[in-house]
Amino acid sequence: MVTPSPREYRDESASVKTTSDTGRRSRILRAAIDDGLLHPEHAPLAAFVDWGRLNLNVQHLMHAFPAHISTLHAFAVKANSLVPVLTKLREFGMGAEVASNGELAAALEAGFAPERIVFDSPAKSWQELRRALALGVSLNIDNFQELERVQQILSEAPSTSEIGIRLNPQVGAGDIAAMSTAGVHSKFGIPLEDPGMREKLIETYIANPWLRRAHTHVGSQGCPLPLIARGVNQLVRFADEVNIRAGFAQIRTLDIGGGLPVDFETDTPTSAFDEYVAVLGEGAPRLFSGDYALVTEFGRSILAKHGFIAAYVEYTKQVGGRDVAITHAGAQIATRTVFMPEAWPLRIEGFTHSGHAKSMGHTVVQDVAGPCCFAGDLVARGRELPPLTPGDIVALLDTGAYYASNPFAYNSLPVPGVYGVSMIGDSADTVPEFSIVRKAQMETELVIAAE
Repeated sequence: MVTPSPREYRDESASVKTTSDTGRRSRILRAAIDDGLLHPEHAPLAAFVDWGRLNLNVQHLMHAFPAHISTLHAFAVKANSLVPVLTKLREFGMGAEVASNGELAAALEAGFAPERIVFDSPAKSWQELRRALALGVSLNIDNFQELERVQQILSEAPSTSEIGIRLNPQVGAGDIAAMSTAGVHSKFGIPLEDPGMREKLIETYIANPWLRRAHTHVGSQGCPLPLIARGVNQLVRFADEVNIRAGFAQIRTLDIGGGLPVDFETDTPTSAFDEYVAVLGEGAPRLFSGDYALVTEFGRSILAKHGFIAAYVEYTKQVGGRDVAITHAGAQIATRTVFMPEAWPLRIEGFTHSGHAKSMGHTVVQDVAGPCCFAGDLVARGRELPPLTPGDIVALLDTGAYYASNPFAYNSLPVPGVYGVSMIGDSADTVPEFSIVRKAQMETELVIAAE
């Protein structure tokens, strides 16, 4: 058995600067202003995805896992369901993990083959199950009632889908309760440690030999790697037990979910996939035995750090002795940060109206507010930033996942444009090239949507 070492995989990003990408963002902003993608009147808010850095991170993930293990890295579509983003991820070699009919439609539109799509959801409808099984999409069954539905559908028509059951290993929660899915009372999966449940699950697998997979997901941001490894180890132990009791290798694939915490403090362009693999090698050593194919479901750790949102400062004021910058970026695109600021803080950078970085030589304590009509619409509280003035630009960093791609329709604010960025090299004269990921929404479209 090969136990992966983190040192094996660090060379993938060795040539990339990891201290600050402020200059790179400045070049993107200046080019976006020149191209009219950012404008104080016509386009005061826009989001950008850096294709080159995204590809670098995907390749880093693929190199982190041992080459002798068949592994499908399925991107969690909920993190960014925009079809051009999904198309790029497919081109970079990823599969897709979906949790609704809408996400499945987006993945198919992006060109993912059904056999490279995994369907997770605790509330799959009859229609969703029939569609997935007809297409040959893989399924992770959430509960025994869903299993009965799948059995009925399979009795009516065969399917090429790979099917398994989601297990809750009940190993505990991380720092963010809402992001933890392996607690005692989690809504997801079948609880492995509840009285009598382990035996019932094993008997269910043996009675249904077409169940050839097993799945777990411990949680997302806030879950330490050893906790994730404990949950995965429980999954491997369960699969081994089923296969021993069945007398053959019935479970062939283990879906270990995602959940790698994201570094929201630096510009390091690659996520800690090598460290993740090393911790799994120590905490769940049978995982890399070669007896099982693997599926992963990373989302935020793939994309978060490779996107940012830019917004013009409309007004500034002083309130209670503190400076406040009112911008066009708020709860409508930074929903988690606004409503759970302690759990989801964002780095903020200041730029001039022309897109040049503002000096950090002199800073003042400021709030950065959004446009939504409620008092808590703040993306940063008491933050030390260069003094901001009307016409400046603020950049919300690490927002490639779960931000501009998942808008909140508060105040009927228009959805901002999202643009892919291609850059060859990091030199000062590199000219970014843009592609449209999603057009900025027009007011007429808002009216139509409301009818």
